[in-house]
Amino acid sequence: MKHRDKKQHRASSVSVNQRRRAIWLRRAGNQQKTQARSHTAAAELIQAVEGILFIARDPLTTAKLVQYARLRDGKEAHQYITQLNQRYDQGGHAFRIEEIAGGFQLMSRPTFSRWLKRLEHIPSPLRLSAPSIETLSVIAYRQPVLRAEVEAIRGVGCGEVIRQLMERELVRVAGRSHELGRPYLYATTKKFLGIFGLSSLKSLPPLQPFLHSLPTSDDDGVSTKPAYALITTEYLVESVVPGEGEHSADPAEPDGQDKQAA
Repeated sequence: MKHRDKKQHRASSVSVNQRRRAIWLRRAGNQQKTQARSHTAAAELIQAVEGILFIARDPLTTAKLVQYARLRDGKEAHQYITQLNQRYDQGGHAFRIEEIAGGFQLMSRPTFSRWLKRLEHIPSPLRLSAPSIETLSVIAYRQPVLRAEVEAIRGVGCGEVIRQLMERELVRVAGRSHELGRPYLYATTKKFLGIFGLSSLKSLPPLQPFLHSLPTSDDDGVSTKPAYALITTEYLVESVVPGEGEHSADPAEPDGQDKQAA
């Protein structure tokens, strides 16, 4: 009886081990199939991201890419963008995906601009006058900023120039100050970031090489915000055309805002 019981126990142990091995082999096979499907799905998703960026006219955030391509999260979107750029760089393509204006966009390389600008549908380069560049520079580095602050730095009235920049969608009204009269606060737009090739405001070049400090307190010793005078703005725009209006008079603010005290 004991001998028979030992044989039965041994047989049952063997059968249990065989079942475990069979289960392990099935799981391993399923994992390999799943992995193969995931590689195929990843290749399709990379193509989907590429197609979406190719069609998009404006930069797309990772959240938009996740929504349109049905990705898991923004990390996966960044991963596919990196892989695509590696392909473009290794293959010597004339384009790559750039991070610009808070999103990603498929863009041609600057090397080929001299040929691409010959196409009729390519928009002409942005041209700004020197007063516009100076005003835009002050707003870009000190935003949100009052018009009075911009005028204090430049030394002339800037209402008309700010209006022109707003018409070109480079400057926007970012709110109102809590100071007397609730004057407007101005800031730059996403179009500004896109035109100047900036991913965000943190990408602005260091300000120190372009300015010298002005006094930060008045005659009565009242402390004010640090003021700066720009000494060059060639970094921002190369093409400058004269003729844009700049008036020393104080023009009306948008929506009929009254004249501010400088």
